[in-house]
Amino acid sequence: MAPPNNPVNSILNRLRSSSLDQCFDLCKGKFSAKGCPLLHDVPSNVSFRPFSLVCNETESDAPFPLVQRVKALSHKGGFLGFNTDEPSDSVLNSLGRFADRNFLSIFRFKTWWSTQWVGTSGSDLQMETQWVVLDVPEIKSYVIIIPIIEGGFRSALRPGNDGHVMIFAESGSSHVKSCCFGSIAYVHVSENPFNLMKEAFSAIRVHLNTFKLLEEKSLPSMVDKFGWCTWDAFYLTVEPAGVWQGVKEFADAGVSLRFVIIDDGWQSINNDGDDPNEDAKNLVLGGEQMTARLHRFEECDKFRKYKGGSFLGSNALSFNPQKPRMLITKAIEIEHAVKARDKALQSGATDVSEFETKIKKLKQELDDMFEGEGSGLPNGNCESFDCKGDDFGLKAFTRDLRTEFKGLDDIWVWHALCGAWGGVRPGATHLDCKVVPCNVSPGLEGTMPDLAVDKIVEGGIGLVHPSQADDFFDSMHSHLSESGVTGVKVDVIHTLEYVSEEYGGRVNLAKAYYNGLSSSLSKNFKGTGIISSMQQCNDFFFLGTKQISMGRVGDDFWFQDPNGDPNGVFWLQGVHMIHCAYNSLWMGQIIQPDWDMFQSDHVCAKYHAGSRAICGGPVYLSDSLGCHNFDLIKKLVYPDGTIPKCQRFALPTRDCLFVNPLIDNKSLLKLWNFNKYGGVIGAFNCQGAGWDGKVRRIIGYPQCYKPVTGSVHITDIEWDQCMEAAAMGEAEEYVVYLDQAESLLLLTPKSNPIQVTIQSSSFEIFSFVPVKNLGPIAKFAPIGVTDMFNSGGTIQELDYNETGAAAARLKIKGSGNFLAYSNVAPKTCYLNGTEVAPEWSADGKLKLDLPWTEEANGISDVVFVF
Repeated sequence: MAPPNNPVNSILNRLRSSSLDQCFDLCKGKFSAKGCPLLHDVPSNVSFRPFSLVCNETESDAPFPLVQRVKALSHKGGFLGFNTDEPSDSVLNSLGRFADRNFLSIFRFKTWWSTQWVGTSGSDLQMETQWVVLDVPEIKSYVIIIPIIEGGFRSALRPGNDGHVMIFAESGSSHVKSCCFGSIAYVHVSENPFNLMKEAFSAIRVHLNTFKLLEEKSLPSMVDKFGWCTWDAFYLTVEPAGVWQGVKEFADAGVSLRFVIIDDGWQSINNDGDDPNEDAKNLVLGGEQMTARLHRFEECDKFRKYKGGSFLGSNALSFNPQKPRMLITKAIEIEHAVKARDKALQSGATDVSEFETKIKKLKQELDDMFEGEGSGLPNGNCESFDCKGDDFGLKAFTRDLRTEFKGLDDIWVWHALCGAWGGVRPGATHLDCKVVPCNVSPGLEGTMPDLAVDKIVEGGIGLVHPSQADDFFDSMHSHLSESGVTGVKVDVIHTLEYVSEEYGGRVNLAKAYYNGLSSSLSKNFKGTGIISSMQQCNDFFFLGTKQISMGRVGDDFWFQDPNGDPNGVFWLQGVHMIHCAYNSLWMGQIIQPDWDMFQSDHVCAKYHAGSRAICGGPVYLSDSLGCHNFDLIKKLVYPDGTIPKCQRFALPTRDCLFVNPLIDNKSLLKLWNFNKYGGVIGAFNCQGAGWDGKVRRIIGYPQCYKPVTGSVHITDIEWDQCMEAAAMGEAEEYVVYLDQAESLLLLTPKSNPIQVTIQSSSFEIFSFVPVKNLGPIAKFAPIGVTDMFNSGGTIQELDYNETGAAAARLKIKGSGNFLAYSNVAPKTCYLNGTEVAPEWSADGKLKLDLPWTEEANGISDVVFVF
């Protein structure tokens, strides 16, 4: 009997045999796209093979429509490779050179974090470049070069001399060597830069079959909700009483938290020289825990000692909300004293006894503060009394939180990929674990100095053997799940690349750990309960995202510059937005971009809020206790803790792709996105700081911190990138609402661009709504609830009646000022079935005050009859 037909195989064969011309050619040292030379002086050991000749396997588990889509465009892509004479575990080779051509790239500026970079030559690239897009106006196209995974090797691009683009392939183990690479980089061409990213990463997904695209995965339930993370509020001093106080402050202000992330500080960790059964004591600041290891999978004593009902009822335990700030202030004082001592030693001082005395005194004061500002829970560790069972610990605490705060859907906790920052303490658990010394890749030599890296290298990683990765993650997560925790923020992900020498290299070690993590997520957290963080390297995206569907696209929110620039409180905020916006171009193909938390009382809080309003992801804060700007928060969040989220993730506009909105003194960062019934552009002035490759750090550029003038046009929105939005892009007329200016404009696609000047660390949000002709006279376009930054996101449903009595029917979520454009006053208006009188003015502004009705989830039914 003949074997059954394989539909995927038949499509692959049919499309391979198609007559479509290949777009790339490598001949006589010249690599060309559609006949246009891109790379010159390509070494003779470099090869190019079309996608259809390399991806000839039928083993991909990609959905059938995705395979069809990729193969239909296979003539637009292919693979670069090279051979060397001797096998090695790390190989550097030129791919050719280019000059006088604009490029956009993403490079790792730390082990964990990536950001944008532009230039015009291969020599302008930075170390650890994850991809580069070349602007090719000669053929009205864009070409991307993406270093990928091949066998046991991962790769990255780096600068060479005289415009050469170098590719660096490494295995991470002296036991894994190769001299032959046939598909170490993928290249793709497209006339649309946004299609380019989607097509290229789709092709790599089908080829590697080691990750999944965002379109294939489900999202965490928190993606359209509001939450709070404990990190900046407590650092390592987090405890049940403080968490309870924080959630209560939001509830008391009429803002419902829908998720809480208990960040670093809840785990049972200690240092190698400590009693193996006791937690490290009195840790406060990030950095103090980075050499510590996990000695128990359960929560630390601070949380284990919690007794159910402690904060419920009239006899609830009291808590001093000033306690965390007092502890942090004292710890910073100690940190400054230690730095002063170290500086004296570096300057040649031989007697630092005065410094030592001061440090000892300050540490004693901190210990006394911990003792004097207790949590109200029992003293001593859990061995001295019975704190087991359902009425104690994290399980009792999460139960009480949900009992008191009814809208709290999710409670997540933090952990490092290897357990804690320093991994797991050998001998402390049932798992096979040993401390592995860290070897930092040569590719990271060009990255920014980093305290976290220094500390991890100092202490090594207590690594659970990769053969036990499944058991390791399940041991952590099953306890959490049973304790009422619904997800995890997994951090410090790229330490794996430091410790792969004995474990088959970084690719094999990563596969083992990511497979174990994925299995545990499916078992314990519905497969979606995770945010990935400190993960912005191609290893993670190509190997670790079969299950993970959401992750950070920026580095940490820094409320001030940790390196001491007092202006960093301002310029770091624009830097954060650039990270998030440009990383979303590639990460957004694979995970839902998460723009991270911020603090609502920060001097640039409104600036951050504007970006979060249109980013398309969750909104969450890290406010300290008692430090909230609820007026600002309520412009982002509904009373029920949901948010008026955009339809997809925000991306830079096309005219921002090959400029540097941080330090070019002229460019705004413009982001485009969609609401259900309109488009949105956010224009942000991010000028004032940027990467300096000579000093290998992000520094302030005060000469750039000034107002910037730019333009915004309807065509800045890529309407064709969303099937549901494509028709809106064909409208003959639009109303544009400027959120900050509170002004309304009427434009057509042929209108001149809107000129706008944005002050430093400021923004404007432009909502574009197609105008609908209703009957022979009326024109109508709904803006939404203008009390919210993303007013267009408040419109839930819109329906027009064009026969008989012309009417617009809307469902709108939110309370306050609803605004629409109408060239004439409506004859009648109904609000929730009752006739009301809206306010109309000759400039076309139609206003209506909306209530928040709890029973209707804040949704109002509005009808305008014309």
